[in-house]
Amino acid sequence: MKLASHDKSSSLLPRRRFLMGTAGLIGATALPVPAWAKGVSMQHAAKGFGTMSGEDIRLDIQNSHYSTGGRSGHAQTVNGSVPGPLIRLKQGQNVRLHVTNHLEEDSSIHWHGLLLPFQFDGVPGVSFPGIKPHETFTYEFPIRQAGTYWWHSHSGLQEQAGLYGPLVIEASDGSDARFDRDYIVLLSEFTPVHPHEIMRKLKVGEHYFNRQMQSATDGNMSGDERRMWGAMRMNPRDVSDVTGSTYTFLMNGHGPADDLEYLFKPGERVRLRIINGSAMTFFNMRIPGVPMTVIQADGQDVLNHEVDELQIGVAETYDVVVTPPDGSHALVAEAMDRSGMAIASLTSHPGHKATAPALRETPTLTMADMGMGMEMGAMAGMSGMDGMDHGAMGHGQMGGGTMDHSKMSHSMRDTSILPEDVATGPGVDMVSPMPVDRMDYPGLGLENVGHRVLRYTDLRAKRANPVRAIEREIELHLTGNMERYMWSFDGRKYAAVKDDPIRFGFDERVRVTLVNDTMMAHPIHLHGHFFEIVNGAEQTRQPRKHTLVVQPGGKAAFDLTADEPGDWAFHCHLLYHMHAGMMQVVTVRPFPA
Repeated sequence: MKLASHDKSSSLLPRRRFLMGTAGLIGATALPVPAWAKGVSMQHAAKGFGTMSGEDIRLDIQNSHYSTGGRSGHAQTVNGSVPGPLIRLKQGQNVRLHVTNHLEEDSSIHWHGLLLPFQFDGVPGVSFPGIKPHETFTYEFPIRQAGTYWWHSHSGLQEQAGLYGPLVIEASDGSDARFDRDYIVLLSEFTPVHPHEIMRKLKVGEHYFNRQMQSATDGNMSGDERRMWGAMRMNPRDVSDVTGSTYTFLMNGHGPADDLEYLFKPGERVRLRIINGSAMTFFNMRIPGVPMTVIQADGQDVLNHEVDELQIGVAETYDVVVTPPDGSHALVAEAMDRSGMAIASLTSHPGHKATAPALRETPTLTMADMGMGMEMGAMAGMSGMDGMDHGAMGHGQMGGGTMDHSKMSHSMRDTSILPEDVATGPGVDMVSPMPVDRMDYPGLGLENVGHRVLRYTDLRAKRANPVRAIEREIELHLTGNMERYMWSFDGRKYAAVKDDPIRFGFDERVRVTLVNDTMMAHPIHLHGHFFEIVNGAEQTRQPRKHTLVVQPGGKAAFDLTADEPGDWAFHCHLLYHMHAGMMQVVTVRPFPA
């Protein structure tokens, strides 16, 4: 039998090439390789979470592997699960949280929404040095409040990789016992792509993950409107930076394919503690056919308000109560850009899966989202505008009104109209020429859904706030260059201002107005405090929150009594925006005697 010919030239490696290859191999192996990439055995992350309570709680941060619905990849976990454990505490107790970092990099845990001594807030470089590899840090503080909160890493992009979990504090008055069932609904995302690779892709192409760009024949926008958006070099479908093209949206760590169930019996009052623990996704939350009564926002009691849907920004929490009828109901958290959803069944029949609704149409931005004021935003969203000469809108007066529309295509790029204390340069590529208060806006895509949607103007504090006169007002601009993926406050990213914090006097009463000069909604979070959002309610009933969504092209204000001394992070809670520089430090001094 004739043997197949064998090409020796391809199989025999010349000695010179062998030596060069060996040298290269040695060089390559000398490079630092993270432990999770070395191919060693790694624990598979559990989905869902256990519960930890008491005065001494131990948490272990480690590398893991996670998979759901055909996607799998590296994860970072606490106690081996995604999300990490539910930490359940009681108002009035003391707690010691011993956090051990088993990673090969620094880590941290921040207790989101908690009132505590600033040195235990858990932000490296602001309130403590972070937790070094293989070291343990103990957080110790009294529990002064009640409500629904969460915790997450504040180191790098670890939160995206799985370092987050729920935190519930039972009220000392026993009021939490009035419900028949009490469930956590923690929303998040999983991606097999390493978070720093996501950041790199956003830097080189801000629309890398956007698969819903408007085409020439897609949508209801007229040709003139399309040309107008094009002339302004703006994308009306620039809704989310990172989308379902790489994200699987999770509910309590479960993807849609996992068929998560929440059980109930007909007639029961079920409390759902909804937490948006995602890195980058706003969710529209609804249970078709089942009204939801909002009872808390960001862990603080509000007067009951019934809705059919609510939009929850990143880092916000809402507690709702439902009394579902017999059957199986879809618990739907649809991504704001409609690129996917997290879903579970709220059912009185174990094992019976609710029917998932179809994703709705991708929303499209309007002129209001570019800071052209609500009037122009409403006009841009109107149908029947085909007869309007949009081509002329950038060059002349319209209708003889007082609004100068000649500014539309030019002033949004005219950074000279910004206040003098806002830095301009490559990091700022647009402004909001006519920003208006958008507290009454239900959120992108929910303007015309035909049912009741929560708005900030619906919220009223359940317990009256103390009345204090405003002593000082400040204005901050949320700025960015979306094409270069640069984000900042007042045109300065965090690296440029970390030694020049925002300064408040202890117990000072300040009104802070945030002007959003970008086309994206930003959930702005202040650590260590609650503020009262200025939403049209009388001062005593302004709802208390720790996170405020500032709508695109709009503005929003909050009143703050700076009564928690120390240094506190203040930032956009879109993880990649914060990482790019939309962060500051608030300093409250002096410490009380």
